[in-house]
Amino acid sequence: MPDQQSAQAGTTKIPVSVITGFLGSGKTTLINRILHEQHGRKVAVIENEFGEVSIDSQLVESEGREQLIEFNNGCLCCTVRGDLIRTLDNLTKRADLDAVLIETTGLADPAPVASTFFIADEIKSRFNVDAFVTMIDACNIERNLRDSHEAQEQVAFADIILINKTDLVSVDELKQVERRVRSLNPMAKIHHTEYGAIDLAHIFDVRAFDVAAKLEVDPTFLDDLAHEHDQAVGSFVLREDRPIDLNKFQIWLQSYLQKRGEDLFRTKGLFYALGFPERIVFQSVRMLTSLQRDRRWRPDETKRTEYVVIGRNLDREEFTAGFAACVARS
Repeated sequence: MPDQQSAQAGTTKIPVSVITGFLGSGKTTLINRILHEQHGRKVAVIENEFGEVSIDSQLVESEGREQLIEFNNGCLCCTVRGDLIRTLDNLTKRADLDAVLIETTGLADPAPVASTFFIADEIKSRFNVDAFVTMIDACNIERNLRDSHEAQEQVAFADIILINKTDLVSVDELKQVERRVRSLNPMAKIHHTEYGAIDLAHIFDVRAFDVAAKLEVDPTFLDDLAHEHDQAVGSFVLREDRPIDLNKFQIWLQSYLQKRGEDLFRTKGLFYALGFPERIVFQSVRMLTSLQRDRRWRPDETKRTEYVVIGRNLDREEFTAGFAACVARS
Protein backbone atom coordinates (compact mmCIF):
# COMPACT_ATOMS: atom_id res chain seq x y z
CA MET A 1 0.00 0.00 0.00
CA PRO A 2 1.21 3.57 -0.56
CA ASP A 3 2.71 5.24 2.47
CA GLN A 4 1.43 8.60 3.66
CA GLN A 5 4.23 10.57 2.07
CA SER A 6 3.70 9.14 -1.42
CA ALA A 7 -0.05 9.64 -1.13
CA GLN A 8 0.51 13.27 -0.25
CA ALA A 9 2.82 13.70 -3.18
CA GLY A 10 0.19 12.25 -5.49
CA THR A 11 2.67 9.80 -7.02
CA THR A 12 0.64 6.70 -6.23
CA LYS A 13 -2.97 6.10 -7.17
CA ILE A 14 -5.39 5.10 -4.43
CA PRO A 15 -6.69 1.56 -5.05
CA VAL A 16 -10.45 1.04 -5.26
CA SER A 17 -12.23 -2.25 -4.58
CA VAL A 18 -15.86 -2.51 -5.73
CA ILE A 19 -18.14 -5.01 -3.97
CA THR A 20 -21.12 -6.07 -6.07
CA GLY A 21 -23.69 -8.81 -5.78
CA PHE A 22 -27.43 -9.23 -6.05
CA LEU A 23 -29.81 -8.36 -3.22
CA GLY A 24 -29.16 -10.39 -0.09
CA SER A 25 -25.86 -11.92 -1.15
CA GLY A 26 -24.02 -10.78 1.99
CA LYS A 27 -22.22 -7.59 0.97
CA THR A 28 -22.82 -5.73 4.24
CA THR A 29 -21.54 -8.67 6.27
CA LEU A 30 -18.34 -8.59 4.24
CA ILE A 31 -18.02 -4.81 4.72
CA ASN A 32 -18.30 -5.23 8.49
CA ARG A 33 -15.55 -7.84 8.44
CA ILE A 34 -13.26 -5.56 6.47
CA LEU A 35 -13.85 -2.62 8.82
CA HIS A 36 -13.04 -4.74 11.88
CA GLU A 37 -10.13 -6.72 10.49
CA GLN A 38 -6.74 -5.60 11.80
CA HIS A 39 -5.34 -4.93 8.32
CA GLY A 40 -3.65 -1.62 9.15
CA ARG A 41 -5.26 0.28 6.26
CA LYS A 42 -7.23 3.51 6.41
CA VAL A 43 -10.22 2.63 4.23
CA ALA A 44 -13.05 4.92 3.14
CA VAL A 45 -16.28 3.00 2.54
CA ILE A 46 -18.86 4.29 0.06
CA GLU A 47 -22.19 2.52 0.50
CA ASN A 48 -25.02 2.74 -2.00
CA GLU A 49 -28.66 1.79 -1.30
CA PHE A 50 -31.41 1.40 -3.86
CA GLY A 51 -34.09 2.53 -1.41
CA GLU A 52 -34.64 5.86 0.29
CA VAL A 53 -33.27 4.74 3.66
CA SER A 54 -30.16 2.72 4.45
CA ILE A 55 -30.65 -0.09 6.94
CA ASP A 56 -27.20 -1.44 6.09
CA SER A 57 -25.41 1.74 7.13
CA GLN A 58 -27.06 1.45 10.56
CA LEU A 59 -25.66 -2.06 10.84
CA VAL A 60 -22.14 -1.26 9.65
CA GLU A 61 -20.30 -0.99 12.95
CA SER A 62 -17.62 1.54 12.04
CA GLU A 63 -15.81 3.14 14.97
CA GLY A 64 -14.84 6.11 12.81
CA ARG A 65 -18.05 7.22 11.11
CA GLU A 66 -16.06 9.53 8.86
CA GLN A 67 -15.01 6.35 7.05
CA LEU A 68 -18.58 5.68 5.89
CA ILE A 69 -20.22 7.67 3.09
CA GLU A 70 -23.82 6.90 2.11
CA PHE A 71 -25.71 7.35 -1.16
CA ASN A 72 -29.39 6.48 -0.90
CA ASN A 73 -32.35 6.37 -3.27
CA GLY A 74 -30.42 5.82 -6.47
CA CYS A 75 -27.75 3.61 -8.04
CA LEU A 76 -24.12 4.54 -8.58
CA CYS A 77 -24.45 3.07 -12.07
CA CYS A 78 -26.91 5.80 -13.08
CA THR A 79 -28.67 8.45 -11.00
CA VAL A 80 -25.98 9.20 -8.39
CA ARG A 81 -22.80 8.78 -10.43
CA GLY A 82 -22.18 12.52 -10.15
CA ASP A 83 -22.23 12.19 -6.37
CA LEU A 84 -19.64 9.42 -6.61
CA ILE A 85 -17.33 11.56 -8.72
CA ARG A 86 -17.57 14.53 -6.33
CA THR A 87 -17.03 12.30 -3.30
CA LEU A 88 -13.96 10.63 -4.77
CA ASP A 89 -12.58 14.03 -5.72
CA ASN A 90 -13.00 15.16 -2.09
CA LEU A 91 -11.33 12.00 -0.81
CA THR A 92 -8.15 12.87 -2.70
CA LYS A 93 -7.63 15.63 -0.12
CA ARG A 94 -7.12 13.04 2.62
CA ALA A 95 -3.42 12.29 2.88
CA ASP A 96 -3.97 9.34 5.22
CA LEU A 97 -6.22 7.36 2.87
CA ASP A 98 -4.91 3.94 1.79
CA ALA A 99 -7.88 2.53 -0.10
CA VAL A 100 -11.51 3.04 -1.09
CA LEU A 101 -14.17 0.36 -0.84
CA ILE A 102 -17.41 0.83 -2.77
CA GLU A 103 -20.47 -1.30 -2.02
CA THR A 104 -22.98 -1.03 -4.85
CA THR A 105 -26.68 -1.70 -4.61
CA GLY A 106 -27.83 -5.22 -5.37
CA LEU A 107 -29.43 -3.88 -8.55
CA ALA A 108 -26.36 -2.10 -9.93
CA ASP A 109 -24.82 -2.80 -13.32
CA PRO A 110 -21.06 -2.87 -12.61
CA ALA A 111 -19.88 -1.62 -16.02
CA PRO A 112 -21.02 2.03 -15.65
CA VAL A 113 -19.46 2.13 -12.18
CA ALA A 114 -16.15 0.94 -13.63
CA SER A 115 -16.29 3.39 -16.52
CA THR A 116 -16.48 6.27 -14.04
CA PHE A 117 -12.81 5.73 -13.21
CA PHE A 118 -11.79 6.13 -16.86
CA ILE A 119 -14.02 8.94 -18.15
CA ALA A 120 -14.00 11.36 -15.20
CA ASP A 121 -10.86 13.47 -15.53
CA GLU A 122 -10.97 14.65 -11.92
CA ILE A 123 -10.57 11.13 -10.52
CA LYS A 124 -8.92 8.93 -13.14
CA SER A 125 -5.48 10.34 -12.38
CA ARG A 126 -5.79 9.65 -8.65
CA PHE A 127 -7.59 6.32 -8.37
CA ASN A 128 -6.91 2.84 -9.69
CA VAL A 129 -9.54 0.10 -9.82
CA ASP A 130 -8.02 -2.86 -7.98
CA ALA A 131 -10.79 -5.45 -8.39
CA PHE A 132 -14.51 -6.02 -8.81
CA VAL A 133 -15.56 -8.52 -6.14
CA THR A 134 -18.96 -10.12 -6.69
CA MET A 135 -20.77 -11.95 -3.91
CA ILE A 136 -23.18 -14.72 -4.83
CA ASP A 137 -26.00 -16.17 -2.75
CA ALA A 138 -25.47 -19.91 -3.24
CA CYS A 139 -29.11 -20.62 -2.36
CA ASN A 140 -30.73 -18.21 -4.80
CA ILE A 141 -28.31 -17.80 -7.68
CA GLU A 142 -30.52 -19.48 -10.28
CA ARG A 143 -33.56 -17.37 -9.40
CA ASN A 144 -31.47 -14.20 -9.34
CA LEU A 145 -29.88 -14.90 -12.71
CA ARG A 146 -33.27 -15.73 -14.18
CA ASP A 147 -34.97 -12.61 -12.86
CA SER A 148 -32.25 -9.99 -13.21
CA HIS A 149 -30.01 -8.90 -16.07
CA GLU A 150 -27.94 -7.02 -13.48
CA ALA A 151 -27.24 -10.24 -11.58
CA GLN A 152 -25.86 -11.75 -14.77
CA GLU A 153 -23.71 -8.67 -15.41
CA GLN A 154 -22.36 -8.75 -11.87
CA VAL A 155 -21.11 -12.31 -12.30
CA ALA A 156 -19.76 -11.80 -15.80
CA PHE A 157 -17.91 -8.59 -14.90
CA ALA A 158 -16.26 -9.91 -11.71
CA ASP A 159 -12.55 -10.35 -11.15
CA ILE A 160 -13.17 -12.25 -7.93
CA ILE A 161 -16.31 -14.19 -7.04
CA LEU A 162 -17.25 -15.10 -3.48
CA ILE A 163 -19.81 -17.89 -3.43
CA ASN A 164 -21.41 -17.06 -0.09
CA LYS A 165 -23.79 -19.00 2.18
CA THR A 166 -22.10 -22.29 1.27
CA ASP A 167 -23.28 -23.69 4.61
CA LEU A 168 -26.85 -23.63 3.27
CA VAL A 169 -26.30 -25.85 0.23
CA SER A 170 -25.10 -29.43 -0.30
CA VAL A 171 -21.79 -30.38 -1.89
CA ASP A 172 -23.54 -31.33 -5.13
CA GLU A 173 -25.50 -28.08 -5.16
CA LEU A 174 -22.30 -26.12 -4.62
CA LYS A 175 -20.67 -27.84 -7.59
CA GLN A 176 -23.68 -26.90 -9.71
CA VAL A 177 -23.36 -23.27 -8.56
CA GLU A 178 -19.70 -23.28 -9.61
CA ARG A 179 -20.56 -24.68 -13.02
CA ARG A 180 -23.19 -21.99 -13.47
CA VAL A 181 -20.77 -19.26 -12.47
CA ARG A 182 -18.09 -20.61 -14.79
CA SER A 183 -20.55 -20.60 -17.69
CA LEU A 184 -20.83 -16.82 -17.26
CA ASN A 185 -17.29 -16.05 -16.18
CA PRO A 186 -14.55 -18.63 -16.84
CA MET A 187 -11.71 -16.33 -15.75
CA ALA A 188 -12.62 -14.99 -12.30
CA LYS A 189 -11.05 -16.39 -9.15
CA ILE A 190 -13.63 -18.18 -7.01
CA HIS A 191 -13.65 -18.49 -3.23
CA HIS A 192 -16.22 -20.19 -0.99
CA THR A 193 -17.43 -18.23 2.03
CA GLU A 194 -19.78 -18.47 4.98
CA TYR A 195 -21.01 -15.19 6.48
CA GLY A 196 -18.57 -13.34 4.22
CA ALA A 197 -15.48 -14.75 5.97
CA ILE A 198 -12.50 -14.39 3.63
CA ASP A 199 -8.77 -13.75 3.99
CA LEU A 200 -8.52 -10.10 2.94
CA ALA A 201 -5.37 -10.89 0.99
CA HIS A 202 -7.70 -12.49 -1.57
CA ILE A 203 -9.66 -9.28 -2.20
CA PHE A 204 -7.34 -6.37 -1.31
CA ASP A 205 -4.27 -5.32 -3.30
CA VAL A 206 -4.83 -8.08 -5.85
CA ARG A 207 -4.47 -5.88 -8.97
CA ALA A 208 -7.00 -8.06 -10.75
CA PHE A 209 -8.86 -5.47 -12.82
CA ASP A 210 -7.99 -5.66 -16.53
CA VAL A 211 -9.57 -3.12 -18.89
CA ALA A 212 -8.98 -5.27 -21.98
CA ALA A 213 -10.72 -8.24 -20.38
CA LYS A 214 -13.68 -6.08 -19.35
CA LEU A 215 -14.05 -4.74 -22.90
CA GLU A 216 -14.40 -8.33 -24.07
CA VAL A 217 -17.30 -8.81 -21.64
CA ASP A 218 -18.90 -5.44 -22.45
CA PRO A 219 -17.38 -3.60 -25.45
CA THR A 220 -19.45 -0.50 -24.67
CA PHE A 221 -18.60 -0.09 -21.00
CA LEU A 222 -16.30 2.90 -21.60
CA ASP A 223 -18.90 4.68 -23.74
CA ASP A 224 -20.64 6.33 -20.77
CA LEU A 225 -24.03 4.91 -21.72
CA ALA A 226 -27.02 5.47 -19.48
CA HIS A 227 -28.18 2.45 -17.49
CA GLU A 228 -31.90 1.83 -17.12
CA HIS A 229 -33.37 -0.35 -14.39
CA ASP A 230 -36.34 -2.65 -14.81
CA GLN A 231 -39.23 -0.28 -14.15
CA ALA A 232 -41.24 -3.09 -12.57
CA VAL A 233 -38.65 -3.35 -9.79
CA GLY A 234 -39.04 -0.84 -7.01
CA SER A 235 -38.65 -0.25 -3.31
CA PHE A 236 -40.44 1.44 -0.45
CA VAL A 237 -39.87 1.88 3.26
CA LEU A 238 -42.41 1.32 6.04
CA ARG A 239 -42.03 3.18 9.34
CA GLU A 240 -43.85 2.59 12.62
CA ASP A 241 -43.30 4.23 16.03
CA ARG A 242 -45.48 1.73 17.88
CA PRO A 243 -44.01 -1.68 18.82
CA ILE A 244 -44.44 -4.54 16.37
CA ASP A 245 -45.72 -7.95 17.47
CA LEU A 246 -43.09 -10.21 15.90
CA ASN A 247 -45.28 -13.31 16.10
CA LYS A 248 -48.01 -11.60 14.09
CA PHE A 249 -45.45 -10.18 11.69
CA GLN A 250 -43.79 -13.51 10.93
CA ILE A 251 -47.11 -15.31 10.46
CA TRP A 252 -48.31 -12.56 8.10
CA LEU A 253 -45.07 -12.41 6.10
CA GLN A 254 -44.88 -16.19 5.68
CA SER A 255 -48.40 -16.12 4.27
CA TYR A 256 -47.41 -13.30 1.92
CA LEU A 257 -44.28 -15.16 0.80
CA GLN A 258 -46.34 -18.23 -0.04
CA LYS A 259 -48.29 -16.11 -2.52
CA ARG A 260 -45.72 -13.57 -3.74
CA GLY A 261 -42.32 -14.93 -2.67
CA GLU A 262 -40.91 -14.91 -6.20
CA ASP A 263 -41.66 -11.19 -6.53
CA LEU A 264 -40.38 -10.13 -3.10
CA PHE A 265 -36.63 -10.04 -3.75
CA ARG A 266 -35.35 -8.57 -0.53
CA THR A 267 -36.52 -7.01 2.71
CA LYS A 268 -34.47 -5.70 5.60
CA GLY A 269 -35.43 -3.81 8.70
CA LEU A 270 -34.59 -2.66 12.20
CA PHE A 271 -37.61 -3.39 14.39
CA TYR A 272 -38.95 -1.84 17.55
CA ALA A 273 -40.44 -5.11 18.78
CA LEU A 274 -42.81 -5.79 21.63
CA GLY A 275 -41.05 -7.30 24.63
CA PHE A 276 -37.47 -6.78 23.39
CA PRO A 277 -35.04 -4.23 24.88
CA GLU A 278 -32.83 -4.58 21.77
CA ARG A 279 -33.22 -3.54 18.17
CA ILE A 280 -34.33 -6.57 16.16
CA VAL A 281 -32.79 -7.09 12.73
CA PHE A 282 -35.13 -8.82 10.30
CA GLN A 283 -34.09 -9.88 6.81
CA SER A 284 -35.60 -11.87 4.00
CA VAL A 285 -34.13 -13.04 0.72
CA ARG A 286 -36.79 -14.64 -1.47
CA MET A 287 -38.36 -17.31 0.74
CA LEU A 288 -35.58 -17.35 3.36
CA THR A 289 -36.00 -15.21 6.48
CA SER A 290 -33.82 -14.47 9.49
CA LEU A 291 -34.27 -12.58 12.73
CA GLN A 292 -31.65 -11.63 15.30
CA ARG A 293 -31.14 -9.37 18.28
CA ASP A 294 -28.92 -6.34 17.74
CA ARG A 295 -27.68 -3.86 20.35
CA ARG A 296 -29.97 -2.37 23.01
CA TRP A 297 -31.86 0.78 22.22
CA ARG A 298 -29.99 3.81 23.53
CA PRO A 299 -31.79 6.09 25.99
CA ASP A 300 -31.37 9.08 23.67
CA GLU A 301 -32.70 7.49 20.47
CA THR A 302 -36.27 7.19 19.23
CA LYS A 303 -37.56 3.64 19.12
CA ARG A 304 -38.88 3.09 15.62
CA THR A 305 -39.29 0.34 13.06
CA GLU A 306 -37.86 1.01 9.59
CA TYR A 307 -38.50 -1.77 7.10
CA VAL A 308 -37.24 -1.62 3.49
CA VAL A 309 -38.98 -3.72 0.83
CA ILE A 310 -37.60 -4.40 -2.67
CA GLY A 311 -39.38 -6.44 -5.33
CA ARG A 312 -41.17 -6.58 -8.64
CA ASN A 313 -44.74 -5.34 -9.23
CA LEU A 314 -45.44 -5.07 -5.53
CA ASP A 315 -48.72 -3.61 -4.31
CA ARG A 316 -47.54 -1.10 -1.72
CA GLU A 317 -51.00 -0.49 -0.27
CA GLU A 318 -51.61 -4.21 0.21
CA PHE A 319 -48.20 -4.68 1.84
CA THR A 320 -48.65 -1.61 4.05
CA ALA A 321 -52.05 -2.81 5.28
CA GLY A 322 -50.66 -6.23 6.15
CA PHE A 323 -47.75 -4.70 8.03
CA ALA A 324 -50.03 -2.30 9.92
CA ALA A 325 -52.02 -5.28 11.23
CA CYS A 326 -48.84 -6.47 12.99
CA VAL A 327 -48.67 -3.47 15.34
CA ALA A 328 -48.93 -4.67 18.94
CA ARG A 329 -52.28 -3.94 20.56
CA SER A 330 -52.24 -2.51 24.07
